[in-house]
Amino acid sequence: MPETDQGLFATALAQFERGAELVGMPADLRSIISQPKNEIIVNFPVRMTDGSFRVFRGYRIQHSNLLGPYKGGVRFHPAVDLDEVKALASWMTWKSALCEIPFGGAKGGISFSPRDHDEDELERIVRRFTHSLGANIGPDHDIPAPDLGSNAQSMVWMMDTYANSTGATERQNVKRVVTGKTLETGGSPGRDKATGQGVVFCLQHWADEVGFDLSSATVAIQGWGNVGSATGRILQVHGTTVTAVADHQGAVADEDGIDAFELTDWVRERGTVKGFPRAGWIDNDDFWSSDVDIFVPAAIENQVRADNAPMIRAKVIVEAANGPTTLEAERLLQDRGVEILPDILVNAGGVIVSYFEWVQNRSAQRWSLDDVDYRLRDVLWRACDTVAEARRDYEVESRRDAAYAVALSRLQAVYQQRGIFP
Repeated sequence: MPETDQGLFATALAQFERGAELVGMPADLRSIISQPKNEIIVNFPVRMTDGSFRVFRGYRIQHSNLLGPYKGGVRFHPAVDLDEVKALASWMTWKSALCEIPFGGAKGGISFSPRDHDEDELERIVRRFTHSLGANIGPDHDIPAPDLGSNAQSMVWMMDTYANSTGATERQNVKRVVTGKTLETGGSPGRDKATGQGVVFCLQHWADEVGFDLSSATVAIQGWGNVGSATGRILQVHGTTVTAVADHQGAVADEDGIDAFELTDWVRERGTVKGFPRAGWIDNDDFWSSDVDIFVPAAIENQVRADNAPMIRAKVIVEAANGPTTLEAERLLQDRGVEILPDILVNAGGVIVSYFEWVQNRSAQRWSLDDVDYRLRDVLWRACDTVAEARRDYEVESRRDAAYAVALSRLQAVYQQRGIFP
């Protein structure tokens, strides 16, 4: 079977099994933790602008609520399906456990392309999806957030729809039903850049650990959406030179450096890096073989594969995306001594700052951006320290396996203490 034909959830299970083996997790507990608790599929009609109706399919996978409410993003993309969302939900569980955030794991999505709809249609789609989910989400039960294709406005529509489905006296208490909202409606400072900021904090920790100088480094970034662009801008401020960027329409490069802020403005207006006037156009193979120190996959899953992994010349791969590296590609890279900073650690900044937003909403507070960044760094620094310790304790080279061992050992301890009811 070609590696890209393997379902994403199968990849997630294989990674889980490696971690479970390290911590000696019993077979019965593996069978419980490995599968989602609930798989919710909703089909709902939406009136289009031309007066016709279209039926959309939406998903909400609730993987685990052992450590706290279900938590995870809502993805809008034509490729959204049950297999993908199950994998993403499980990774949310491991992220929260690894970073000691009192949340479980969930993920949702609608199978459609938001680019094909105007704002009025998007609003109706989001509101009907929220209404169809009904009591399956809630501020202390299951808390959605933005993901690929969705944004802060989507979360505001979800929040407002949910609030207007509750009693009048409860509407101010349910704002935390979603995170990633606009600042004006209860969002947290720093949430828009949280994942990218977390990527850089984890990379800084690795650099300090191995004696690597980020201020003189070069980086190639695949994907220039919210995560990739934030990562590029923050790295540029730290002195790292962005020399190559790719997205769904192609790639651009400049060995003297691409201005991450100018490229962000360009992509915001045009939706792609294509045609950016301050960098040269390169083909796909040239992008993958870029002579850089750091490679950041920040697009979608299964992008680093067996066919392009041998081209990568970077010292370290920083998984800003969820599941960007296939199992075979990971083996090839490890055999060459390329470090991989795993997704369940590297891109956990989003769920961490989502937790901060939830806490602020719950306690009617507003933290400053400096406070949010300080707290985010503290949480991720401790998680990185714990992963480094686990590598030594379990005598493994793989940071992914060490991260899973930390997360699963915490979940295993809670299951052993609470037991299985009845």
